[in-house]
Amino acid sequence: MKSHPRARDAGLACGALPMGELNSIADVPGVRVGHCTLVEGEIRTGVTAVIPHGGNLYREKPMAAVHVLNGFGKSAGLVQVEELGTIETPILLTNTLSVGTCCTALVRHAIEHNPDIGRETATVNPVVFECNDGYLNDIQALAVTEEHARAALARASSHFEVGSVGAGCGMSTFGFKGGIGSSSRRIDLDGRSYHLGILVLSNFGRSGDLRLPDGRIIAPPKGHMEKRAPEKGSIIIIAATDAPLSDRQLKRIIRRSGVGLARLGSFWGHGSGDIALGFTTANVLLHDEKSDLVDIRILNENRIDLLFEAMADATQEAVLDALVAAGSMTGRSWHYRPALVDALSLSSSDA
Repeated sequence: MKSHPRARDAGLACGALPMGELNSIADVPGVRVGHCTLVEGEIRTGVTAVIPHGGNLYREKPMAAVHVLNGFGKSAGLVQVEELGTIETPILLTNTLSVGTCCTALVRHAIEHNPDIGRETATVNPVVFECNDGYLNDIQALAVTEEHARAALARASSHFEVGSVGAGCGMSTFGFKGGIGSSSRRIDLDGRSYHLGILVLSNFGRSGDLRLPDGRIIAPPKGHMEKRAPEKGSIIIIAATDAPLSDRQLKRIIRRSGVGLARLGSFWGHGSGDIALGFTTANVLLHDEKSDLVDIRILNENRIDLLFEAMADATQEAVLDALVAAGSMTGRSWHYRPALVDALSLSSSDA
């Protein structure tokens, strides 16, 4: 993680469970994140890639699950993840009108590594999520290209930036500048440590609704406070773990992302696209499996509350992480989003 200020630097830790060493989704071994950020003229957008493991994802498919809190969104690939309980490509995040471009990039990427796709074997299910960055970004310019998606994949690392980067470049949250945030929690099971890591693309929440962990309500400074408009934002939540889980258990866990969002002051409005995807690197299904029966390990359900708590806390903190790291931004048509850290400084000086 590069040296952007993070939620804990601003005193915004969430919950009592211990965090991972990086306090990011990359605390799950093998998980990497890459960005391609586009800032030119009125363009404020990009692509973020989440790669679950270092192998061939089409051939070695991590178990996965999807949960839709509110489905006002244009994501791709969710139906097959829901049906089969696996993912078979990296996960790309981008703006709403660039989903198709990123899907094509993922298909080409998969075919390069698996020339039999669509010929000797099945086709491939690209997974792409989106949020609408049209307030700060000229979204009609369709600036994202396949090359940008490939660049995000190529730059993937366990150490990555948060804030106004990649898909988070033009995003807004509770009237402030939003973007990419991450957090993790460590869980001990049978004497071994596991991790649950979260990455969010945060673009949701009404101005004046943001609630901090200490209970304070924080609004953008006067002059930048929006009218009480309907909630039209979105958030994408990606959860990774190395704990052995079934896709059903993953779905139960990622549902608790809603607890973290509610603590922040969100109610998942009619126009909000709020979607969570979770995967485990501990259970991988082989595309070319020869056996009729396969063995998997799963969590004793009586211990699942630990992961519920971790999901709620890490989601809440990942959003705050995005807000703290993002800074302020002026974008399309001189639209402006202030930085949360500036409002926190004003709040502290008024106290």
